[in-house]
Amino acid sequence: MTHWKALVTGVVMTVGHVGASATWATAEGIPAPDETTLRSQADIYEQYSVSSVVDLAPMRATQTVTDADGTVFELTSLHPDVNRWYLLQITPAAGNGISQSYHLENADASTWQFSLSSDNAPALVVSGPGGDDNCAPWTGAPSELEEAAKSGLPYAPVCGEKIYLRNRVAGSRTNREAVSDFLRENVVFGDKLVNLIKGAFFEDAFLEDAETVDGGDAGDAVAALGTARLDRQPVMRPNMSIEVDGADGGMEAGAWYAVTGVEGAFASVMKPGYIANDILAERNGANWLDGVEQNADVYLVAFDLSQFELGLELGTDHPALGWSSRPQRRGEDWNMPGPDGFNTAAPLVRNGMLNPSMTSRAVAAFAGGFKRDHGAFRFGDYAGFNKGHHYGFLSNGVTFSKLIPNLATLYVTHEGEIAMKTWEEGDASKIPSLRHARQNGVALVTRDPETGQPVPGDRVASWGGGNWSGSADAQLRTLRAGACLKDAGGRQFLLYGYFSSVTPSAMARTFQAYGCDYAMLLDMNSPELTYMAVYRQNEAGDGLDAMHLNRFMAESDPRGSTGAIPRFVGFADNRDFFYLLRKE
Repeated sequence: MTHWKALVTGVVMTVGHVGASATWATAEGIPAPDETTLRSQADIYEQYSVSSVVDLAPMRATQTVTDADGTVFELTSLHPDVNRWYLLQITPAAGNGISQSYHLENADASTWQFSLSSDNAPALVVSGPGGDDNCAPWTGAPSELEEAAKSGLPYAPVCGEKIYLRNRVAGSRTNREAVSDFLRENVVFGDKLVNLIKGAFFEDAFLEDAETVDGGDAGDAVAALGTARLDRQPVMRPNMSIEVDGADGGMEAGAWYAVTGVEGAFASVMKPGYIANDILAERNGANWLDGVEQNADVYLVAFDLSQFELGLELGTDHPALGWSSRPQRRGEDWNMPGPDGFNTAAPLVRNGMLNPSMTSRAVAAFAGGFKRDHGAFRFGDYAGFNKGHHYGFLSNGVTFSKLIPNLATLYVTHEGEIAMKTWEEGDASKIPSLRHARQNGVALVTRDPETGQPVPGDRVASWGGGNWSGSADAQLRTLRAGACLKDAGGRQFLLYGYFSSVTPSAMARTFQAYGCDYAMLLDMNSPELTYMAVYRQNEAGDGLDAMHLNRFMAESDPRGSTGAIPRFVGFADNRDFFYLLRKE
């Protein structure tokens, strides 16, 4: 990687920036790292192999204080501009015990910042609109941190519910009843329950009077989305569990319909065989479609991104951090536990679940992409360099696996920009600005630089060269999911597509027909791996109901004593996922 000089200089120049997530740079917050420290951290990031995931957080800022008894407290903001994740390490004086690490998550990154006091009795300083509040969750017997660690919750609240301790849990149905009860009893839906985030401690300190922005009605967004370029537009009755407005008699292929009760979300259905012949007949990198995939249902959901935030949360287990079995390792690679130098997230915690403070704003979630073992190249030129092109991923400003040039990348900046592109060497300079990123293979669709039209990616027809994989019996045509971005009518839309049995060529042609600017594969082969659900508040007002893109996906949501528990927002999952939150 290159361009670290520009990266570091840019960060140093923005240290004095005034904003919701920048008060860490003030006297009351964690002191901003100086240029020498940032350059050193950048140099470590750039190494061929590093010792831990913390080394891949080059923007981190650290504060250290020592108690009167010699105990050392070290608090690290892993990405100050993101202001979401902190690492607290407590090291007793020599001979008095072992060091403990705690992965803390800010319950409201737009409201609070954390630092350490330097008094004789160190404490966490929680800074917000109402002033500073001190909290020492490591004191007492048992301490608040000890109780939180034993709670069995993926997110255990401490310090007046302003901070969550991220706990290691099993990424399955384990503890789902405890988590479900916790969410139902504590998270706000409407004004029925106690608000964990903006409670009564400062009373009116959290009063907000935001400027009202009229985003227009659903018809405006439908008009902007347009209709897919199809030669046939019959009315379809899809096996789709998402309810839409105005489709009592069925859904016209290629048209968009507002999702019932979810403002800013829209659904569409089609079959690849309906795509306009002038698209299908093009000899520009995609294969002819066979008779099966021509008649395979495709279900799509679009989100008007002016209304939503996009994020990525890693699963408890997947994608893993070790080596894929696909590429052949060379030389020193055999001495490295993983392509980045490590195979564990420690001391950070991955818990496969949306932070409870976000649950009331959750609108949708979908599975993130390939497991690590499948997320690298076995064949073709990409298998022979860049360590086999292991797909990279980044969450909350922390790189867990480096983003690799040549791969399709969906990313979100800390300022909220959402983009897709094929990652390039020069994109290293973007690292300081990233909040989330996920790579999955190569592009399905890009814009032709000369014509401006969407065209298939240059490896769509290459099975090994594109690492497209297939079903369990090695068939290239299988159930697949993909995503694309589309700018239209002055709006940006994120489209998620569920393809019931297709090759990459059929996916590319579909995204072309819908006018996508860039499209990429997500995961494949089963409804569980291509899971997607849209959420709306339940009738009781104390939780979310999930509407699944396909009814088979509902089988991934376990049932508890109060009914179905939505995957990703109701219990810890072993797979990574993207989530959409309604903007505040």
